[in-house]
Amino acid sequence: MSISSATVVGGGSFGTVIANILADNGIRTQQWMRDADTADAINQQHCNPRYLPDVTLNPSLLATTDLQQAVTGADVVFVSVPSRSVREVTQQFAGWLEPHQLLVSTTKGIEPDPFLLMSQVLKEECPQNANGVLSGPNLAKEIARRELAASVIASEDSDLRRDVQEALSCDYFRVYASNDPHGVELGGALKNIYAIASGFVAALGMGENTRSMIVTRSLAEMSRFAVHMGANPLTFLGLAGVGDLFVTCSSPLSRNYRVGYAIGQGKSLDQAIEELGEVAEGVNTLRYVREKARECDIYMPLVMGTYAVLFGGADPKQVAQGLMTGERASDVEFALSRNEI
Repeated sequence: MSISSATVVGGGSFGTVIANILADNGIRTQQWMRDADTADAINQQHCNPRYLPDVTLNPSLLATTDLQQAVTGADVVFVSVPSRSVREVTQQFAGWLEPHQLLVSTTKGIEPDPFLLMSQVLKEECPQNANGVLSGPNLAKEIARRELAASVIASEDSDLRRDVQEALSCDYFRVYASNDPHGVELGGALKNIYAIASGFVAALGMGENTRSMIVTRSLAEMSRFAVHMGANPLTFLGLAGVGDLFVTCSSPLSRNYRVGYAIGQGKSLDQAIEELGEVAEGVNTLRYVREKARECDIYMPLVMGTYAVLFGGADPKQVAQGLMTGERASDVEFALSRNEI
């Protein structure tokens, strides 16, 4: 089935970018959001004034506050709301879906109790619908400016992977495929934690060697945790792993990096979030991953150190310093067995 109609559920920056690409590609596209003023601006002025005020959107993109109208009949529904709202919103529209409609999550977060990824939440609420995950090094403002970028669609359903690749690929945005949705999704969620750590390391003026160490050891922690959760370690060598980690840990366009940078400047977590004015998924993800790592006895010194800074008032310099001590570790995760270290 090729995709001829699509709906994006969510009015944020990335959801708007995805909706605009779909519309540019000739797909009938609706975007649902709660805010009527933003919907009116998209329909009448062809811009999202809150998140992408300087970007002209495709005139065929239709925004609505009517969720039932938005999802009914769409070949694919992209879920692009914050993680705390995914279940609530999905429960609202689940009864209006037909079994052939596809679901794709673009949300990089975790539901804490129990520890669930967004694709697992979608599966619980819409068990009859095939679902997938879209994730990668995708700073929305750059994609909106049509700067070259790539992403990954991950699903166990090969038809879904093919159809989403065709629907979203264009001359500035390419979509690659993966059959490891858990690995791709965990990469997208976990890297937000390390973007916070990289932000305060940058604000403290630490050297490039230190920043390189932080990013590399972040990748080791991510893959260690994800493999414990059933992911393929090779996934972290691709766009959804090292690609997303690199851009999020080095760009001031990254919301989580900006939160970390503000903390490195001496501001409180509340001040950093208030200044940002947007959702920084890494803050809550940090809480959930720390708890899960302790429960499963997974060695994650950067997670523990970043948590101590955000919620325990620890000195940010201690996060990098903490990598100088602790248990012996191999350079490349899984390259050496435990008894070889």
